[in-house]
Amino acid sequence: MEKWLQWAIEIQSLAQAGLAYTQNVYDIERYERLREIAAEMIVEKSDISLEKVKDLFCNETGYQTPKLDTRAAIFQDNKILLTHEKNGTWSLPGGWVDVLESAKSNTIKEVKEETGLDVETVKLIAVQDRNKHNRPVYAYGIWKVFVLCERIGGEFVENIETTEIKYFGLDELPDNLAEEKCTKEQIAMCFQAREDGNWQVQFD
Repeated sequence: MEKWLQWAIEIQSLAQAGLAYTQNVYDIERYERLREIAAEMIVEKSDISLEKVKDLFCNETGYQTPKLDTRAAIFQDNKILLTHEKNGTWSLPGGWVDVLESAKSNTIKEVKEETGLDVETVKLIAVQDRNKHNRPVYAYGIWKVFVLCERIGGEFVENIETTEIKYFGLDELPDNLAEEKCTKEQIAMCFQAREDGNWQVQFD
């Protein structure tokens, strides 16, 4: 991660914490300005509008912590299931962990929503810091949780997020992966976890 982005993220995090805990009106004004400076730094170095940066980067309250994303690895005949998304890219099924969901229940829910399949979770593969593995780097923290799952029923139903599902061998992955969500290296890790009976959970 570039140094300027680290600075912007740290300034935003400190400003958000300050806004969460201070009652002083002058300090509130200062912390709000620090947030604006962090957002302006992102805009200056990217092609993202200030409005969008503020929406993604400066709209939360309370102490800042990473978001959580779960991804399911489902296999059939030594091939892994990918979803074909509305924008034309392919990805492991998954998404943001919703309120009142656990990592396990969210993985099951996301698979059902995106693929129509019913699964049960088998084992935890990895917990990764997204910005260390995926591109582009985001201005907020995300932990990605990869879970090995087994299909127990269901059939694909087209939905608002995906147009089809398909199984791929490791040597036949599509070129248009949604690498902001999952990379070839992360998919290869899922293959390794499935084949290794003594797999140790990977974490950053």
